[in-house]
Amino acid sequence: MLWVKAFHIIFMVTWFAALFYLPRLFVYHAMTEDRDGIERFKVMERKLYRGIMTPGMVLTVVFGLWLLFDYAWSAYAHSAWLTVKLMLVLVLLAYHFYCGRLVKAFAEDKNQHGHVFYRWFNEFPVLLLVAIIILVVVKPF
Repeated sequence: MLWVKAFHIIFMVTWFAALFYLPRLFVYHAMTEDRDGIERFKVMERKLYRGIMTPGMVLTVVFGLWLLFDYAWSAYAHSAWLTVKLMLVLVLLAYHFYCGRLVKAFAEDKNQHGHVFYRWFNEFPVLLLVAIIILVVVKPF
């Protein structure tokens, strides 16, 4: 199970790296006015979302479910910290898919937000990461 846990952490780090970087690209994309720059950001956002972020998310969830059903479920089935952690992961999944909608909006030149929105939007996964790590390590409930 240590291998499964290691791979879960590796892919979680990969996923979060992309979750931190994609909204930063949105900030710069929203500020860009030249056509070449806009097209470059579209390519970068698409490749990051499809090539790194989504595979990282899928593999994080796969290894997390493996841990949950093979290890954590029996040990922590009735623990409040695990329930809260899983709810935060669901929020993180919703954030991930909303990022996908934003990638599509930028690709179609239909972005509705300014760079200030994306600067704030970029901070949300940090809060989730801090809360999830504290729940897993400290198990406060």
